[in-house]
Amino acid sequence: MTRYESAKAIYATFGVDCDAAIKKLKEVEVALHCWQGDDVTGFDHDGPLSGGIQVTGNYPGRARTPEELMADYETALSLIPGKSKLNLHASYALFDKGEFVDRNRLEPRHFDGWVEFAKKHGLGIDFNPTFFSHPRVKDNLTLSSPDEQTRRFWIEHGIACLKIAEYFAKETNRPTVINFWMPDGMKDIPADRLSPRARMKESLDEILSTPYDKTLVFPTLESKVFGIGLESYTVVSAEFALTYAKERGITPLVDNGHYHPTETVSDKLSSLYLFHDRVALHVTRPVRWDSDHVVILDDETLEIAKEVVESGRLDSTFIALDYFDGSINRIAAWVIGARSIRKALLFALLRPSARMKTLQKEGRGTELLMLGEELKTLPFGDVWERFCEECSVPTGEAWFEKIKVYEKEVLSKR
Repeated sequence: MTRYESAKAIYATFGVDCDAAIKKLKEVEVALHCWQGDDVTGFDHDGPLSGGIQVTGNYPGRARTPEELMADYETALSLIPGKSKLNLHASYALFDKGEFVDRNRLEPRHFDGWVEFAKKHGLGIDFNPTFFSHPRVKDNLTLSSPDEQTRRFWIEHGIACLKIAEYFAKETNRPTVINFWMPDGMKDIPADRLSPRARMKESLDEILSTPYDKTLVFPTLESKVFGIGLESYTVVSAEFALTYAKERGITPLVDNGHYHPTETVSDKLSSLYLFHDRVALHVTRPVRWDSDHVVILDDETLEIAKEVVESGRLDSTFIALDYFDGSINRIAAWVIGARSIRKALLFALLRPSARMKTLQKEGRGTELLMLGEELKTLPFGDVWERFCEECSVPTGEAWFEKIKVYEKEVLSKR
């Protein structure tokens, strides 16, 4: 008997079908963010990051060109089990030699190279307008700016990106999530909180009035509690984002680093599921604040996955990763995070959900607590190994050997 067969038999005594869990996990797409590979630098500017964004660390081997970033991304994909999507920011536009257009004039053709890359690897594409690291971010404001020229520039950028998102969906024949996150806010206490939010609302309304195929393109709005230089006031707060999403019929996006430390996204999901057909997730790891550490198999990641699975909303939840760490091997960071969210989802799929819900409903709390603890020491790792094998990626630590070879042969020479 193999280790997997032994684990399968043990899980079966708890009423869990390991084969079914593996089969289901193979269908789940997780969007892998391109910006981990180059420290969110992009290809349309040479200046430093700004607008509430900061990457720490100077580990050798950062991708400097589209070709390098694509090669690194390919390497990461080869070590990650399951289906992935390419998640792009608008700042990763690809320009022909000597060509440049500003963000409000971007067109689908500026992303043809990414479409070709996605098709080569069988990937869908998600997209993000880039409302940061640009001289037109005036006083930390974009769509909420009182300066009409500034606001107009960013409205045009949002409209351009909506058209690009539809192009991606049609080219890949997969839905595209386009996520709107604006770093608008103020360092100190504002005299007027209402007006910037009113302007933000009007700007978003104008962008979303642009015709697009709502069966292919899913706009989302992401909130934040604060950012660097935006400590006292953020225009798109949680209340703004969730209310706007519900009123305008778009998808709410929750990032588990964008709330107060005592709040958890896992607790918010069931409420969102009651009022929205779809919900989008940015899975990250906040350490004391929105620091975007590499995702690991921690308690909140496990709890988020459990809520998605046990709510029966795995097929209607857009899952994406969002973190960036320049202090370690960037490709390893991709792989660790992606494998960790997959592990969390598998762990959730291996729970005897119906039995546990019955115990809760019948008030059998002692038995429910006991069962939850027993599940923690079942041979989960053997099921994970089988999932990796069936997806033709290295198991155990073997994937890291590939990283070390790539670092020696490719990254160290940059």
